[in-house]
Amino acid sequence: MVDSMSAKTAIGTNDEPPSGVLAELRRLVGQRTELERREAVLVRRARNEGFVWEQIAMSLDVSRQAVHKKHAAGLLRKR
Repeated sequence: MVDSMSAKTAIGTNDEPPSGVLAELRRLVGQRTELERREAVLVRRARNEGFVWEQIAMSLDVSRQAVHKKHAAGLLRKR
């Protein structure tokens, strides 16, 4: 078993940036955030261009309900 100090040091919480696989995981978080933002922008654009939820959902390979649940509230806030 690893003590808490060793675990913190191992994951880079000791004021040192993570390296190796931990750095890759950190980059992945940033990429995921950027992809989510880009998706939201494109969904908003598609809706503004008159596409219906079903068309957008097919493009994202999800159900109409899933894309509507994820993005509809954000569209209301942006208007």
